[in-house]
Amino acid sequence: MTERQRLKKKLDTVFSIWIRRRFADDMGIVQCYTCGIYKHWKEVDAGHFQSRGKLSTRWNKWNVFQQCKNCNGFKNGEQFKFARHLDSDYGEGTAEEIERQSNELRKWGIQELRDLLKHYTELVKDLQ
Repeated sequence: MTERQRLKKKLDTVFSIWIRRRFADDMGIVQCYTCGIYKHWKEVDAGHFQSRGKLSTRWNKWNVFQQCKNCNGFKNGEQFKFARHLDSDYGEGTAEEIERQSNELRKWGIQELRDLLKHYTELVKDLQ
């Protein structure tokens, strides 16, 4: 495994924890971004609006929210509902802008990945 691959894997893990915990209450309960069901943050996924395979938005905090496993997995991310929520919460056109950004080619440098890993690791620590 290359250093880039190791960094991406670590970043995926830390980013997922932050995404799933950032809106959790004191008991660790979060609401699924697309269906509204309440679950403990450890029981939900970090659901991507635009596929995590698109590196330009893979770790974009507006592209990823807590989703129950039903919405994220069995219902393929509920992209339409996800887009409606993004536009409602963050302004009309947000989903379209994230989609545009997701189609930009992006190769993250080693130092950029290290910086992102450090940033999200600190954000996770702040939640504790």
